[in-house]
Amino acid sequence: MRAGLPRAQPGMAIGLLGGSFDPAHGGHAHITREAMKRFGLDRVWWLVSPGNPLKREGPAALDRRLAQARAVMRHPRVEITDIEARLGTRFTAETLGRLVALYPGVRFVWLMGADNLAQFGRWQRWETIMRTVPIGVIARPGSRLTGRMSKAADRFERYRVPATAASILPQLAPPAWCFVNIPMVSDSSTAIRARGDWRR
Repeated sequence: MRAGLPRAQPGMAIGLLGGSFDPAHGGHAHITREAMKRFGLDRVWWLVSPGNPLKREGPAALDRRLAQARAVMRHPRVEITDIEARLGTRFTAETLGRLVALYPGVRFVWLMGADNLAQFGRWQRWETIMRTVPIGVIARPGSRLTGRMSKAADRFERYRVPATAASILPQLAPPAWCFVNIPMVSDSSTAIRARGDWRR
């Protein structure tokens, strides 16, 4: 195993929550706890990315974002990581391909908010992502309908797992995805930056 990467045993169900976390906030922690419960996950790894290819402006320094994430998300089954920086990957499809190869037998689930599902069709090799690991989608304020009506949701509708069966998602072969509604938390990184509470 490459130095600095988290440990995992074959058979574990591990959720992957990626993003710039610029900054991490209570909403991220909330959807992480809900995802563990709804999707039957043993662990969740936050993948704090070096940068978001879809955003023009770069985020705050990686070390600072990692420190903020660790302050916000304190849970014995959640690990805050800089996996993409360590692997040298830039896009999610590439990161997932490497993780699946590095951790044989681990059942990864990619986690995303419904706001990300709404724009998922713009991600590089998004269909490859859908076919690499199951995907757990968590409702976010203002994005329930746009996520469900997205290009990705339409294209892969027949692989959608009902929310009542969300806990089996890690056991399913991809493509498989599940949309769950959870109590809403309105925190957002954009709003926090706009208030001046986090400066890059």
